[in-house]
Amino acid sequence: MTTQTSITPVPFLGSEVATSYDKAQVVILPVPFEATTSYRQGCQEGPAAILAASQQVEYYDDELEQEVWPIGIYTHPAIANTGHGPVTSEAMLQEIQETLQQLVQAGKFVITLGGEHSITAGVVAAYQQANPNQPFTVVQIDAHGDLRHDYEGSIYNHACVMRRIVDLGLPTVQVGIRSLCQEEADLIKAKGLIVLRAQDIATQPDWCQRALSSIPTQQVFLTIDLDGIDPAAMPGVGTPEPGGLSWFSILSFLRQLFTAFEVIGCDVMELAPIAGSVVSEFTAAKLVYKLIGYHAVTANSPLTGRN
Repeated sequence: MTTQTSITPVPFLGSEVATSYDKAQVVILPVPFEATTSYRQGCQEGPAAILAASQQVEYYDDELEQEVWPIGIYTHPAIANTGHGPVTSEAMLQEIQETLQQLVQAGKFVITLGGEHSITAGVVAAYQQANPNQPFTVVQIDAHGDLRHDYEGSIYNHACVMRRIVDLGLPTVQVGIRSLCQEEADLIKAKGLIVLRAQDIATQPDWCQRALSSIPTQQVFLTIDLDGIDPAAMPGVGTPEPGGLSWFSILSFLRQLFTAFEVIGCDVMELAPIAGSVVSEFTAAKLVYKLIGYHAVTANSPLTGRN
């Protein structure tokens, strides 16, 4: 276990079903880091809001027809918490990599909760370092390409996270994209990057199969920027772009992704809570529980009834 930098947050789903670290197959890792957001602020509050909202999520998954929590879910103490004081991007990335490597080596399935999307660069680097000879693809659900070389003077800006991942030499598949700058559009063409735009999803019934068939490796890391979802269902994000995936579209894609590939880890990023509304955080919490469920049923993890 790593050196903790903050108090333990409220457990995902609540203390009634919380599992000890040793017994857990799934670890929820909150990273309330925010340093480079450029429109709506507040994503450092995202992990705590998701954990609080998760207390209202039903244990029974009607799609999977079972309760999922018995897989064992442990909520890790938060790291790189800018709510407790300044944290540099470099320090955040270092702490993320050290923490994730320990969790991965312990055999945990980790779902990281952000915080701004720049966090994902450290998460992905940790998986690459933990298994340097095992190739994997980064599948990104997002409204934005995040492929700038630098933005507002920093190569660690949240708008550059997928560029850092491309620089690691990993294949990527981007889903739901509907906002690019010229630099990003040129890079996509020059490198032949796989991009399923939101317009493709809205107009092409076979988009899901096209996305899945574009993944070149059996192992996948999944990163979800919540602005990839239609802002009608997910308004509480930093930059809400019109369009995006509906709730059932994203669930269908994720179920097929987990079924066809070995998803080695996930993150859910960029929730920026809206005062007076719980729609976004509750939807995000339910999405995290769906990720746990899809992992449980596709990894053949034992699920037992409540004691």
